[in-house]
Amino acid sequence: MSNAIKPTESELEILNILWDKGPSTVREVHEVLEKYKDAGYTTTLKLMQIMHEKTLLKRDATNKSHVYIANVSQEKTQGQLLKRMIDTVFNGSASQLVMQALGHSKTNSEELQEIRKYLEDMENRSK
Repeated sequence: MSNAIKPTESELEILNILWDKGPSTVREVHEVLEKYKDAGYTTTLKLMQIMHEKTLLKRDATNKSHVYIANVSQEKTQGQLLKRMIDTVFNGSASQLVMQALGHSKTNSEELQEIRKYLEDMENRSK
């Protein structure tokens, strides 16, 4: 598999389900997708087969129903997508991304405290 993970939006939805639920059949993934998206079962099946070909998913074919497993880590995928977004949307500025994110979402005091602690830890590591 190449170093660059480039799932489409639909592939990312399926990866998120597999990261959350763990190994799952197409039917199980489709049942979750159906709750918030108008997607046909055959579309979900085809997409997961393509994702297997692209090595985004692994497939266990030992049972009658194939079980699919995410073949890319959530953390690595998020990191690469975030880096691409910072480079393309924010002209390489992580601080611009953070300011936009904090300015356009409701951040509660607990989250702000976590952010402060994270920033303090980063400062302490750079000293």
